[in-house]
Amino acid sequence: MLELYFASDTCALASMIALEEAGASYETHKIDFAAATQKAPEFLAVNPKGRVPALVTADGVLTETPAILVYIAQTFPDAGLAPVDDPFRLAKVQEFNSFICSTLHVAHAHRMRGYRWADDPAAIAEMQRKAPDAVAENYGLIETSMLRGPWVMGDEYTLCDGYLFTLSRWLEDDHVDPGRFPKVSAHRKRVRQRHQVIRALEREWA
Repeated sequence: MLELYFASDTCALASMIALEEAGASYETHKIDFAAATQKAPEFLAVNPKGRVPALVTADGVLTETPAILVYIAQTFPDAGLAPVDDPFRLAKVQEFNSFICSTLHVAHAHRMRGYRWADDPAAIAEMQRKAPDAVAENYGLIETSMLRGPWVMGDEYTLCDGYLFTLSRWLEDDHVDPGRFPKVSAHRKRVRQRHQVIRALEREWA
């Protein structure tokens, strides 16, 4: 059985949503960041990075959200979470998810985790000040050129949608007005109404 290590209110929700969408049988292990359990030897033995998500499979451990998401799509192809038989369309899914992971999520992280990039308190404060603008710039790109229809890839729900939803939940916390991005806001509401997503949210906070 698959095992997902996660923490509440983190990007690990995207993997949990994908597992629910796939109808996968899986167990969860909750990591408590407030108690620093991500630094515990037991978890570091699973993921030496000390971060979530981490997915334990029969073949080994996977980390990094884009890798976990495409693994789920390819392991459960009947769920239709990605066009696994179309190299170009699958690459477009990966392109979007890579943007979320490497650009949008990093911009968001500058608000809370500037210590990863600087030691100078003034530099960290400047990162925090700049974070809302950087986050908003990325959502501007999604709004105008990446969100192709009711779902990210157009008419079909894919891995991208749960991932975008996971981060767009943080718009207000990032001091960005969701009203600036009506398509993203409508997408967030649309994804939130899916029963698989509701189950994932309930499991995240159980």
